[in-house]
Amino acid sequence: MPRIKHIALTTQDPAKTAAFYKEAFGMREIRRNPRGAVFLTDGYINLAILNFKTEKDADVGAHGANFSGIHHFGFEVEDLDAAADKLEQAAGEQLTEKDGLDMEMAAGSHRNFEMKWAGPDGVVIDISHTGWDNGT
Repeated sequence: MPRIKHIALTTQDPAKTAAFYKEAFGMREIRRNPRGAVFLTDGYINLAILNFKTEKDADVGAHGANFSGIHHFGFEVEDLDAAADKLEQAAGEQLTEKDGLDMEMAAGSHRNFEMKWAGPDGVVIDISHTGWDNGT
């Protein structure tokens, strides 16, 4: 059964927002990326705190560029192709291809792959057969 394992916020200041969630809720920092995104966990759900999206991003989302708040969420699925088929049958909009399935990650890094879709309201939905790093 697919499970929600990933929530992403977009914000103007990911570091400041991450500090808030770490202090207020005791979330642990997993990593930061070169673009300034910060990834936190409570040990079960991955919280990605991202920079604002722009109109150039395939997953700009229903709220458009420079939106601050919950941007998208992700389901961990057992079978990526079956989940993509179900989304297509439900009239989901495919936002990204399955490019990068075999991409190598840095040594010691969690291997993550996600495919982006949009629901009928335009909210972005990630599906991943590899899941998101929970820091364990």
